[in-house]
Amino acid sequence: MPIIDAKIYNDGSHFIAIPPENFTSGKHKKQPPKKATTQDTKKQAFETAYKESQSLPKRERKKYIAEKLQSEFETAEQAKEYTEQNIERKKNNAAKRYTRLWRKVRLQSWNYFVTFTFDSTKHDETTFKETLRNTLKHLVSRKGWKYIGVWERSPDKQRLHFHGIFHIPENAMIGKLEQVTDYDTKKHRKQTTYQNTHFLERFGRNDFKEICSRDIERSVRCLLKYIEKSGEKLVFGGKLPTYIKGSILDEDIICPTGIDNKKVILFDDFTCIDSDGVVRGKATPEVLAQMPTAN
Repeated sequence: MPIIDAKIYNDGSHFIAIPPENFTSGKHKKQPPKKATTQDTKKQAFETAYKESQSLPKRERKKYIAEKLQSEFETAEQAKEYTEQNIERKKNNAAKRYTRLWRKVRLQSWNYFVTFTFDSTKHDETTFKETLRNTLKHLVSRKGWKYIGVWERSPDKQRLHFHGIFHIPENAMIGKLEQVTDYDTKKHRKQTTYQNTHFLERFGRNDFKEICSRDIERSVRCLLKYIEKSGEKLVFGGKLPTYIKGSILDEDIICPTGIDNKKVILFDDFTCIDSDGVVRGKATPEVLAQMPTAN
């Protein structure tokens, strides 16, 4: 029996479809603002201590947070229990974000890994961030660029950088990419990079490295490593859905999968049928880009 209006994602090996009856939840109603409570105070204290603990070795973090929270509780055991519950909450939320990230990544085609480096002769850190954000925002809306990136500081000089994977459509590059050979002080050898003249003039040093599909996983893991070091959050630009939506034919289903077989594995060349029942064609990047999307 065909599946109507499924959510479809790619797990890195196959396309997976989720029938509508197995969607986890709908949109939650927006709740009116609540007055501050004792529980809110405890949560804020936890968040502050959690952020401070990130500079410590992992084995010391839980103890540090629990000690910081002792004044919020009657006993040290209560502070410890609250700390463990909220660390588990953090882990679960991180796992959900991690899953959504990979689903967004695998529904796109990426062609550049880009680094922008702060140059104190052109900006201070605040204007560097604001101007670069604004420039990328315009490139998303006017040129169709997409990106996932993160802010990071170099370990030695603490110089600010922005790293990201980018999708830059054909003929949508601004400026020119020029080959530059210089000396890598970290690796102690010459290196060849490609700098964009537009960004070089306005922001300073940059590096545009072409990547292909087999480089994507390594590039994303690079971004995740920067997050672990800096505590920064990922920055998204452009339309980056978690799912495409469409109807699935019986002959495109390989087998059930997942907990209680609530999902199905699809053939790589499954037929894309949109929400109006229109057959768009076999699943290629071009056809998938025309399909309705969901998050």
